[in-house]
Amino acid sequence: MKILFAGTPEPAAVTLEYLLTGSEHEVVAVLTQPDARRGRGRSLHPSRVAEVADAHGVPVHKFASLKPDCEDAGQVRDILRGYAEGGVEAVAVVAYGQILPGDVLGIFTHGWINLHFSLLPRWRGAAPVQAAIAAGDDTTGATTFRIVPELDAGPVTGEVTETIGLEDTADDLLTRLTYAGRVLLADTLTGLESGAVVPAEQADEESTYAAKISSADARVDWRGPAAVVQRTARAHTPAPGPWTVMDGERYKLGLMLPVGGGDAVGPDSGLRPGQLHATKEALFVGTGDGVLEITRIQPPGKKMMAAADWARGRSDLFADGRTVVFESTAEGES
Repeated sequence: MKILFAGTPEPAAVTLEYLLTGSEHEVVAVLTQPDARRGRGRSLHPSRVAEVADAHGVPVHKFASLKPDCEDAGQVRDILRGYAEGGVEAVAVVAYGQILPGDVLGIFTHGWINLHFSLLPRWRGAAPVQAAIAAGDDTTGATTFRIVPELDAGPVTGEVTETIGLEDTADDLLTRLTYAGRVLLADTLTGLESGAVVPAEQADEESTYAAKISSADARVDWRGPAAVVQRTARAHTPAPGPWTVMDGERYKLGLMLPVGGGDAVGPDSGLRPGQLHATKEALFVGTGDGVLEITRIQPPGKKMMAAADWARGRSDLFADGRTVVFESTAEGES
């Protein structure tokens, strides 16, 4: 099938690379976000999708907007209709980052087919991977569906499932879903072309919403149950990164592990929420109902390091029976 591809970040670039080199589909052109400023020099850089397209000699369109009232609305639509008249039958979409107005959705025979990283209608919205981990879901997956004006509500054209491990971070899970999803998207397009795939409407009443993540969401509230604290930290790794406060300074945290037994560090150790206990080999913290081991920590102005190494280097904090406590989220603060 002749297709366009619309996407911007790394997961989209991985999918584009597969469609170009591992599928039978012909990517005629690519749509991506305009170059963005990043780095210390704040110089302009193309998106990862643009870099992959350029490497393969595929034409790239960096529309600032597709809205009908944007300055180039007429030209954008002329370009899209030109591709449709030239035989393009669908647009494969992965994290494009642009609003798609209703008047462009019907230009192509099979529409705009989106790869979404959840099992729809579970977790519609911007952060489905993070939401699935934070909620304690055992299973998630990737879904392809035809885009409609309503958010992530279009008819489903395919899905794959993925088990969520007890130590999976958002990065771990997104990576696996990206590699499984790229094959799903290619297979979906093949099925649409042959007629083997028939879109199926979602059950809207079963939908849940995964809001965009903010830095405030990643602050650890040590008063919560250990399982919830641990899941929340995994859901926000690597970005924006779980964090906490001690003596007015922010500390970023790595993976935290459940602790089984032992008088000093077990669930009945007596550590109150946020209270730290250091041994030669490990650093532990109390929660609302138990204890977690902190595996890595990033002190202010430092790089991420093994938590046990940090604790040994800050023996002054733990000397003479001093109580060392990370602050829980303030009352009333989200």
